[in-house]
Amino acid sequence: MPTAKVVFATITGNNEDIADIISDNLEDQGFEIEQIEISQAEIEDFEEADICVICPYTYDEGALPDEGLDFYDDLKEDAQLDGKIYGVAGSGDTFYEGFYCTAVDDFSNAMKGANAIQGAPDLKINLAPDSDEDLAALDDFSKKLVETYQEQQK
Repeated sequence: MPTAKVVFATITGNNEDIADIISDNLEDQGFEIEQIEISQAEIEDFEEADICVICPYTYDEGALPDEGLDFYDDLKEDAQLDGKIYGVAGSGDTFYEGFYCTAVDDFSNAMKGANAIQGAPDLKINLAPDSDEDLAALDDFSKKLVETYQEQQK
């Protein structure tokens, strides 16, 4: 059975909700899921997975989650995730305009730098993922990850 690791950071619960939705969607598509809070995650978790998902929040004016700084640094400096499929989806607040969800961009760039394959476009959700539009976007995100994984298996 293919596996997916879903790593999340949250203050308000929004990104845990995003991680839950993605995990449920991937599980419905036949993946064995492990969901990990970012301060408990290690790069090795991703090395063992077929699909790697990060759900970070962006704090204040573009700051990465404090509890995820070690994971981010390890990702940028030590990770070799050749062939791993990844996706990054996170919530933010459009109030911060130019800093809206910049942690999504930062983590996505770090995954690319580790030679992972982007399986779905980065997804940014304003605040809680509670609208029909948000749920549809998360469903599409999950489906694209699986489609990319399946294409790589051919």
